[in-house]
Amino acid sequence: MKNLLPKPTALLWAAAIILSGCGSTQLVSTPMEKIDTVPLKVSELSEAQSQRWGHADLVLDTIPGMSVDRAYSELIGNKKGKEVIVAVLDSGIDLDHEDLDGVLWTNEDEKAGNGIDDDNNGYIDDVHGYNFLGESVYEQLEHARILRLKLGDAALQARAKSTLEEQLNEASSNLQRYEQILQAVQNADAAVKAHLDTENYTKEDVNGIKTTDAALLQHQAVLKQMYSFDDSIDEIIKQIKEGVTYFNERVKYHLNVDFNGRNPVGDNPYDLNDRNYGNGNPKNRVKDESHGTHVAGIIAAERGNKLGVDGIANNVAIMSIRAVPNGDEYDKDIALGIRYAVDNGARIINASFGKSFSPNAEWVYEAIKYAAQKDVLIVHAAGNDALDLDDPENENYPNDQLGVEAEFANNVLTVGALDPEYGSEMISSFSNYGTSNVDIFAPGGEIYSTMPENEYTFQGGTSMAAPAVSGLAALIWSRHPKLSASQVKQIIMQSGLPLKTPVILGGSQENSRDFAAASKSGKIANAYNALILSDRVAAGTVELSKK
Repeated sequence: MKNLLPKPTALLWAAAIILSGCGSTQLVSTPMEKIDTVPLKVSELSEAQSQRWGHADLVLDTIPGMSVDRAYSELIGNKKGKEVIVAVLDSGIDLDHEDLDGVLWTNEDEKAGNGIDDDNNGYIDDVHGYNFLGESVYEQLEHARILRLKLGDAALQARAKSTLEEQLNEASSNLQRYEQILQAVQNADAAVKAHLDTENYTKEDVNGIKTTDAALLQHQAVLKQMYSFDDSIDEIIKQIKEGVTYFNERVKYHLNVDFNGRNPVGDNPYDLNDRNYGNGNPKNRVKDESHGTHVAGIIAAERGNKLGVDGIANNVAIMSIRAVPNGDEYDKDIALGIRYAVDNGARIINASFGKSFSPNAEWVYEAIKYAAQKDVLIVHAAGNDALDLDDPENENYPNDQLGVEAEFANNVLTVGALDPEYGSEMISSFSNYGTSNVDIFAPGGEIYSTMPENEYTFQGGTSMAAPAVSGLAALIWSRHPKLSASQVKQIIMQSGLPLKTPVILGGSQENSRDFAAASKSGKIANAYNALILSDRVAAGTVELSKK
């Protein structure tokens, strides 16, 4: 699952366009003369603004959010439309979370815990969704599995070997580096606490240390360097530990050719007809299995309950489908997960995952086509490799087209990630991009949302941008349930805010292009505009362009 979160690297050294339509409410685009002169910087955001910047309005707040708050204030109010089922095809979700327990999909025809498939849908005890992973948590990346099982032809195995060797060398080196940094910072922290005779010290206290002791001077220098990253040494240590964990998992599980994470499941993951596996409990297995919980909160955390966060949609039932491990997902699980969601009433499937090798991609392609036939929208994260997905060497699965060819289905939205500061660096440095293979951008950098055990935190990734758009799609469908999946997709793409500013891509100053060329739509998803356009499309006063 390479698209979970970007890898830790910080410590590794115009005038408004008005479209005519019924009523006085207007679609807007970016007033460039305003944004260019008064963009709000990340450092200027209050805690409250940081926690919901993705809901802000670029025109009113100069923050490149999705205009969610404006949509509620001016268009939605307290109105709720038809309930929309959104499947979160992901890791497990904390089904008991205080901000999610009231928005869960419930299969009314299934009786919990009786070991019987009451509704005859082929899945036992699937009350809130289904778990295709059994008790498995960790997994290899697909190219490690290709080598372990000798899948595919010689060319595929050669590419898998080359990729694995490069990534394993990098992960091993970074793990050693992070462990060394952690040891140095912890030693410095302990030495300074002892010198100052206190458990709590400040940056000023460290700067004020006067000594001729060579060891203490070295410890002081380490902490001074750390303060350039954060004002809290405790937070720095936490971040370094997260880096150690990340690279340790890469070495121990993801890139370990000898590891087999599928044993607890008991099926043959390369046999699509072997379907008697998994169970009806899609809850997360360990606290660190947090990705699905975070994604679900972005879409649908209970609004107005004075807890944690507000989701984007206000009338959603979250269907939990546990199919993405800590590692790469299996094509079989994704294909069956999509079909499960479709067959059990989901209108939207959020797919915040991806990988660069897919030995059975056709199984997923057929499932995507099946979803299209049943009028189900799939919202997919573009990925966190800082790559141009239009380059044929940068394979990214699943997708809805081969290379830059025409899409084989019109029900998939691929979403890149934005950071909260408008300007040349607003496309997240980790986000993939592509004029053909990425459809639109949405807030994805440092998004505050739900975590297991009634906690909340910030996470960043295109995995966070996709559920923002899933929530937007749910708002549209709740308001206008007769719209088709392709119409909802086109509404989101056509109603976004077009930007003219040049942006840096992949975090490289040498890689710059106009924002309009970073995706197919060249726009930022915008809830306010999308609801206005959906009203007009539903009323028949506006016809969507056919593209």
